[in-house]
Amino acid sequence: MMFLFAASRALLAEVMIFLVRCYQYTLSPWVGQQCRFQPSCSNYFIQAVRKYGPVSGAIRGAYRILRCNPLCKSGFDPP
Repeated sequence: MMFLFAASRALLAEVMIFLVRCYQYTLSPWVGQQCRFQPSCSNYFIQAVRKYGPVSGAIRGAYRILRCNPLCKSGFDPP
């Protein structure tokens, strides 16, 4: 039972990373050049999903994307 849970988490993480990679290769060259942080928000999302898992990593990645605006301080912000 635990094997299925771990396998489904890993599959979900890989699907999320695949979707972000699709964004990076298709839309990011035109839309995503305004990121205020280092690493970029999409790379942060991938790193967070790998480090914290699909659920917690996605929440952290979404929060980072919401913070990427002119009203927030910018700079180096690793996951």
